[in-house]
Amino acid sequence: MRDDNVTNADVLLAWYDKNARSMPWRIAPMDRISGVLPDPYHVWMSEIMLQQTTVVTVRDYFVKFVGRWPTVFDLARAVDADVMAAWAGLGYYARARNLLKCARVVANELDGVFPVDEAALQKLPGIGPYTSAAIAAIAFDRQASVLDGNVERVMARYHLVKQPLPASKEHLRGLAVQGLPDARFGDYAQAIMDLGATVCTPRRPSCVICPWAQGCRARALGVAQDLPKKLAKLPKPTRYGTCFVAMRKGGDVLLERRPDKGLLGGMLGWPGDVWVTEKVDAVPPFGASWREASEEARHTFTHFHLRLKVQYAVVPDDFEHAHGQFKKLALDDLPTVMRKVWKRVPAVA
Repeated sequence: MRDDNVTNADVLLAWYDKNARSMPWRIAPMDRISGVLPDPYHVWMSEIMLQQTTVVTVRDYFVKFVGRWPTVFDLARAVDADVMAAWAGLGYYARARNLLKCARVVANELDGVFPVDEAALQKLPGIGPYTSAAIAAIAFDRQASVLDGNVERVMARYHLVKQPLPASKEHLRGLAVQGLPDARFGDYAQAIMDLGATVCTPRRPSCVICPWAQGCRARALGVAQDLPKKLAKLPKPTRYGTCFVAMRKGGDVLLERRPDKGLLGGMLGWPGDVWVTEKVDAVPPFGASWREASEEARHTFTHFHLRLKVQYAVVPDDFEHAHGQFKKLALDDLPTVMRKVWKRVPAVA
């Protein structure tokens, strides 16, 4: 039997003290209890990177970024193209553009100091309700309730919320707020996210080892794996396009920087046409002996599937193009879809 004076928050924090995941931006629970707080710059950067991206993917990017730009002032002074290249492969590239905008506001207008409350944080580029709550709680130990997919899942199962997402989001938010502790807000925010990520997982939740198993209504009914319910998603449409890969005989390739606004804004990529819902014959950017690769490149974005024909050609070493630049290929500087295009180019050239 559990002591009636022990709250769910107490139980979760005790579990977190023993089971907290180690992350390069995180302060260990015992250190936080001793009064050590994380660097707000680190918390902010990690939370921006973690938007719609897994911890496993973010770890290396975070280490790379803080190693190259150790303070918000360093990032604010960075060359845009360098930051976009370092972000390549992480996806959702508007986050990288907002990262730079936010860093410059904090460095140039706020003397390098991040705001401590949610309302002020949300005035900064790229920071919405979830991210502001996470930064306020984790970086400054403010009483703020985070609601990401992990927390939504935990709340829906524990309280047996059968209404599908996204309609149930505000109800789940209210339940999350009700469960906040009286102290250790940063640890609690990370604890409940860890619970959802490692124990109360989307498939096959580990209810046997869950610290909240005793009061979980979904577990009691054997329906934990069925929650939260979600409205059926409409099928994603497919768009089509063509990329043109031009290579000099010496090995340099032609790359263009995409416009700042729009999908993959500010990123390097191959010249090509607009992505449309009907297949069309694209016009090459210049005359050359273009050949078509045997396989198209396929990629899936949040809202649509993309299928790209790949045309390639070898041009003289003195060939120039007004809208692009020939340079040595560095795949790490390209977004994932552009890397896939390159993989379709035969080794002929």
